[in-house]
Amino acid sequence: MDGRVVWITGASSGLGKEIALQAAKQGDTVVLLARRIDKLLKIEKEIQNAGGNAHSFQLDVGDLDNLEIAINSIMSKVGRIDVLINNAGFGVFEHLTDVELDVMKEMFHVNVLGLIAFTRYVVPYMIEQKGGHIINIASQAGKLATPKASIYAATKHAVLGFTNSLRMELSPNQIHVSAVNPGPIQTDFFTRADEAGSYVKSVEKWMLQSKDVAEKVIRLIKKPKREVNLPRWMGAGSTIYQLFPTLIEKLAGKKLSQK
Repeated sequence: MDGRVVWITGASSGLGKEIALQAAKQGDTVVLLARRIDKLLKIEKEIQNAGGNAHSFQLDVGDLDNLEIAINSIMSKVGRIDVLINNAGFGVFEHLTDVELDVMKEMFHVNVLGLIAFTRYVVPYMIEQKGGHIINIASQAGKLATPKASIYAATKHAVLGFTNSLRMELSPNQIHVSAVNPGPIQTDFFTRADEAGSYVKSVEKWMLQSKDVAEKVIRLIKKPKREVNLPRWMGAGSTIYQLFPTLIEKLAGKKLSQK
């Protein structure tokens, strides 16, 4: 295999698909993971037709009972994992009183528990290889929570807390741990997150393109660092909020409530 072996969860569409295409283009072998195997096989064929290497495996990161068996099976076929990109996740933008308990559970199972469990099961392989890189796709919502996103923001806060702790824990093993915190990206994420389309309409002019975000992730693979905030001005805004939360909520409360 040429280059690195890059595993990507949630690779069937949006950002995950774009990361896979760009990683394969630079010579990495990509392991495509998602629930929709039909979509993965189409991406795999596209990569192979362009001269790249790709392998597709059906996997649900929220299925915690079968996750370890699935990962071990994939590893037996692929043989290596140099980079894990925890990209799978979803959100629902509703007031707390409107969110069904089953949806809350699903969001935590996929966004948090699935991400943590997946990482738990691949870390021993990276330790044995004496190196690796874990990239968690978090969100600016993990730094600056907004109304109608309390559950989603809670999951992303959890991801960032996990990422920051794990970075220090795995440092002696030469394993890098990074967070990518994008603002809203123009993908089908909002098909479920914002069914009414009100949030997309309010932030459309600031939305990131998946190709641009994927490019930053590829750069992060090449040159690991603690975290990447996109866009930069939004990352700066999150930092200012952490310093002056009461002031920002008073000054920008109406803007933050546009969902």
